[in-house]
Amino acid sequence: MSYASNDEIRGVLIQAGHERVLLPNATVAEMMSKVPVESVPDAPSWLVGQIAWHGWDVPLLSFARLSGQGDEPVHANNKVVVLKALGGNARRPYFALLTQTFPQLIAVPRDGLLADASEETLPKGVHMRVLLGEQSALLPDLDALEAALDEAFPVAA
Repeated sequence: MSYASNDEIRGVLIQAGHERVLLPNATVAEMMSKVPVESVPDAPSWLVGQIAWHGWDVPLLSFARLSGQGDEPVHANNKVVVLKALGGNARRPYFALLTQTFPQLIAVPRDGLLADASEETLPKGVHMRVLLGEQSALLPDLDALEAALDEAFPVAA
């Protein structure tokens, strides 16, 4: 006997530049809007700053800028998705992604999530492009995002 929950993959869709990005729901710690952003001196353009969240200074990345999918301006109506970092650095257990629209929770049937192999080279920080019905979305390479963050904004382990 199979349960309906096993037949679905739960995710969060965000808009990053002119692409949709599908995040695993299990990595999402919180979704917020109107978050004040503190700039980080000498940071690459994709590291737009940091936010204060539950006692942590959480780095805020623009996935669109990092992956070359367009520019995301930082303004008063920012929406932010805080993600659990999976790299094991206890001094940076979270990082956040900027989005211009409010994240959308979705449940995708396992047989409805198909890899899109139409691109020979994927953008930086992208693990795979997937088809969700008639539309596509990018699956980020979360390990690569954390590695880029560690290189640009190191913290002691």
